[in-house]
Amino acid sequence: MDILVLLGSFTLLCALGLPVAYALGLSAIIGALWIDLPLEAIMLKISDGTDDFSLLAIPFFVLAGGIMAEGGMANRLINLAKVFVGFIRGGLALVNILASTLFGCISGSSVADTSAIGSVMIPQMVKAGFPRVFATNVTICGSVQALLIPPSHNAVIYSLAAGGTVSVAHLFLAGILPGLLFGLCLIGLVLWTSHKRGYPKGEPVALKDIPKIVTDALWGLVTIVIIMGGILSGVFTPTESAAVACVYAFLVTFLVYRDYHWSELPRMVHRVVKTVSMVMMLIGFSVAFGYMMTLMQIPAKITYFFLNISDNKYAFLFMVNILLLVLGTFMDLAPMLLICTPIFMPIIAKLGIHPVHFGMVMILNLGIGLITPPVGPTLFVGCAVGKVTMEQVSKELWPFYGAMCMALLLVTYVPALSLWLPGLL
Repeated sequence: MDILVLLGSFTLLCALGLPVAYALGLSAIIGALWIDLPLEAIMLKISDGTDDFSLLAIPFFVLAGGIMAEGGMANRLINLAKVFVGFIRGGLALVNILASTLFGCISGSSVADTSAIGSVMIPQMVKAGFPRVFATNVTICGSVQALLIPPSHNAVIYSLAAGGTVSVAHLFLAGILPGLLFGLCLIGLVLWTSHKRGYPKGEPVALKDIPKIVTDALWGLVTIVIIMGGILSGVFTPTESAAVACVYAFLVTFLVYRDYHWSELPRMVHRVVKTVSMVMMLIGFSVAFGYMMTLMQIPAKITYFFLNISDNKYAFLFMVNILLLVLGTFMDLAPMLLICTPIFMPIIAKLGIHPVHFGMVMILNLGIGLITPPVGPTLFVGCAVGKVTMEQVSKELWPFYGAMCMALLLVTYVPALSLWLPGLL
């Protein structure tokens, strides 16, 4: 009955249209009233949930990504991508994917990636002769890489949801190969589609322009060197590296690129503060919700349920993939990480699944959910930027889902893709 009260009230509140963060908080309060727990305990858990030094990395990463996204970095990375793949048949589509890979190293957000890359690449692709819907689909699918490739603030959220037992640095390293594999699967699909449909080739970049293009792009790419280099060398913690990257992004945008006006800075900071506020509220309420789940022994009961079905870890991973792909179509990535991670952690411990590997499986699963209707934030942004309807995009997304699911299966059943680089530390 406890499970029905807690999870049932959460489901009902979400169905009524209440924001997920508030639904988590209210359902935690309803659960506390059901078991006669003082409400002060819930308030303390909400406070404790946001009182964590490691969470400071999230606003710094979001701010650094926002500065670089709006400060001309996207254009420069697109130009750099054109140097490598722009001349191939379907080259602009490949440029789109490669630019998303590079920009993901800075933004860590699929929505920011779609907005920044899409606003530049979709009009260029349409002008070159690509269908608008295809250009939009390439953009939104390519942006999922940003969730895996460091610095991903979702990795920080997963580490928090796992009780701080999983290293953020290991998660950052673990996301590199799965992110690149995901991009390669999309590139394979784009090359096949471009040759089948006769999409145009791009124009080769003039040799005399290459040095300037590379130099301009390298200023921004140094951000990822600062983040990963600082963490792996032991000079910075993840939080400190995020702060340093933020200062560096600010200096590059305003002193080197100079494409962004000082008058626009307050509006951008306001957007970042709104985003961070929503994330922090979500984290605080989810900690209280997780506390109620623990008191009601819900993780233990779900562990027993799954292990009764099968104690084979490969079968369990298959069931998790199906479950998360379905749930991801109805809920955003961050709340799903915060809700599901504490539930699954006891199960993966019993089955011998590495938590870093499992984190990559979860993030990739839920990342695909971001571009799946009916609730797909990245899908909505892509449709707005591409000026197409969700129905038009959804009809032609199926081949992309095939490529993405291929990457998901490889990441799920080849743990070395996620664990090899962290194992080098």
